[in-house]
Amino acid sequence: QVQLVESGGGLVQTGGSLRLSCAASGLTFSTYAMHWFRQAPGKEREFVAAISKRGGVTYYADSVKGRFTISRDNVKNTVDLQMVSLKPEDTAVYYCAADLIFRTALSDGLDYWGKGTLVTVSS
Repeated sequence: QVQLVESGGGLVQTGGSLRLSCAASGLTFSTYAMHWFRQAPGKEREFVAAISKRGGVTYYADSVKGRFTISRDNVKNTVDLQMVSLKPEDTAVYYCAADLIFRTALSDGLDYWGKGTLVTVSS
């Protein structure tokens, strides 16, 4: 059974930092591209970042480029999202997702999703 479990969310002030982590089990982690998405209250889920199977390629939404960094550890089966210079508009539930295909946008075809972790950025 595939499981993706996010952690690291919380409350932070504007300009602060958080590091999210997603632990994967039940799949051959190194064969999946990994992704972060987020969904703010009352808004649709949106793409945040993606990393290729071996970690050599990354891609970011324009809204987080230069502030967020995605990384992965294929030994520990984890994918992290380092977030700095956080803004109130970054407030959302953050989800990690696994797919055999490297995605740069939200897609119905994503294979596996975690349940999310809440990030709240206070102004």
